[in-house]
Order: sequence, then C-alpha cells, then structure tokens
Amino acid sequence: MLYQEEIISIEYEKVGLVPPIKAAVLRSYIINTPEDTYVYDQRPAVIICPGGGYSMVADYVEGEPIALQFIASGMQAFVLDYSTQPMRFPGALLELSKAVASVRENAKKYHINPNKIIVCGFSAGGHLAASLGVYWNDDIIQQWLQFDNNENQPNGLILGYPVISANDGIAHTGSIMNLFGNSISKTEISQFSLENHVSALVPPTFLWHTSSDDGVNVQNSLRFASALAQHNVEFELHIYPRGRHGLGLANNVTAGHIEQIVPACQNWIDMAIRFITDL
Repeated sequence: MLYQEEIISIEYEKVGLVPPIKAAVLRSYIINTPEDTYVYDQRPAVIICPGGGYSMVADYVEGEPIALQFIASGMQAFVLDYSTQPMRFPGALLELSKAVASVRENAKKYHINPNKIIVCGFSAGGHLAASLGVYWNDDIIQQWLQFDNNENQPNGLILGYPVISANDGIAHTGSIMNLFGNSISKTEISQFSLENHVSALVPPTFLWHTSSDDGVNVQNSLRFASALAQHNVEFELHIYPRGRHGLGLANNVTAGHIEQIVPACQNWIDMAIRFITDL
C-alpha cells in the first residue's frame, strides 16, 4: 500500500475567509498495482470526511479505520483532514471540491475509475459530503473554483448519521455555529439545510443512521432520503433501532467505550461497499 499526503489549499482571502492555521490535507491509501496488472486497473475511489461537529476532525473513529476497510475491499481510499472552526462556510466545501478534482486528475496514476469517485462522510463530515453532492455545480463553488468539466462531481455519496438540516427540533446546533458563527442569517440557514436543495443532479446515495442517535436526530437522514425520493435520485437507507452517535464501524476497532460496540450496526460497511460496487 502506498501512503502519501497532499496539501489542499484554496485562495481563502479571495473567498473572504481567513486562511487556516493548519492546512487541509488529503491522505491517500493506495493499492500500488504493478504496471503490468490490468484486472484491477480501474478501482473505485472513496474520499472520507470524518465527523467532529466542524470543530475538529475525528480521524481516529471515522478516518483511517474506515479507509482501511475500503482498501481491504479493493478500493482506493482517501481521508480529507478539512478545515474546521474558525474556518467558515464554504471553506471546507471548497477544499473537498478540490480534493475530488485532484483524485480525478490523478485517476490514471492511482489506477482509479474516474467515473466512480465516491464521497463518504460521518456526522458533520456527512454534512460536508452531502453539501458537495448538492452544491457541486452551484455558484457557491463554481464562482471560486470554476470547474469546466465537472471535475469536482462525486459519483456517489455514503452518509453515516449525517447532519443535514438547520430546522428547529432536529438541527445539530453546534455544527451550525461552528460553520457560520453565532449569528446565522436566513440565507445561511437555508444553505445549511441540504434537504431543501436536493435536485436530480445529486448522485446516488447510501445512508445509515440509528433511531436512538443521541447526537444527530435520525430525522436528518429521513428528510434527506425523502428529498432524494422526490427528485428520483437513487438511494439506499438503513435505520438501525439502537446505537448512540459516532459509532464508526460499531466494533472494537473504532469504539471509545463499550456503548459504541453495536453488532447489529456492523454490517453497514459491507452494504456500503456493495452499493459502491453496483454503481
């Protein structure tokens, strides 16, 4: 396996953002296929956005352990250590856009199918991944990065217990405040609430959540799935009855305590891999 790191930077001042103290980094986990091997020359790629409420990036739960599962299935994997607070919207979204474009640009080098680049996110990282799924061709991104050939377009989304909505009663207020600040406008509330911006251009989506999630209300996934259905976007949704927030793989690899080991939820990764394979 080839491991390497790439700094992902944008012209933050041009966007009206303060540059991050720590640069965003795309970490690559690459199956190093010999040049004379052709059977697996076009592997899917998965770019992972760990959660952390837009205050930090929880790589130890939803980053490298997830990447290694995708690697074991024969896919190329990447983990984006994106900018968090005090970085404001759309900083992380632009970083993810550029990361997708970079992976697609290097598809031949990394033995990747350029039409099978998947973005996977958890919790607030799920909001980031879903934001790219919703906004990849929107002026929110295009006015700053100006992709001419859909280089930043994800071909699929894998969303684990994602933050989706800013609506009262189901919003994860910490993520909203970290992304927009303490004073959020109606426009920003609308931008954050992704269920209101779904179109037929959102890629096929796999979602999983638990109905007892104590951190991000399950209605976030349900409302996004409902919006996908309304626009005839292919999706797969799994709601497990039990399990707290931030399960990761729901096993002893990612669990910080015993309550994060939930055997009934552990099959989500196998189903997500199958979903990607079938795209």
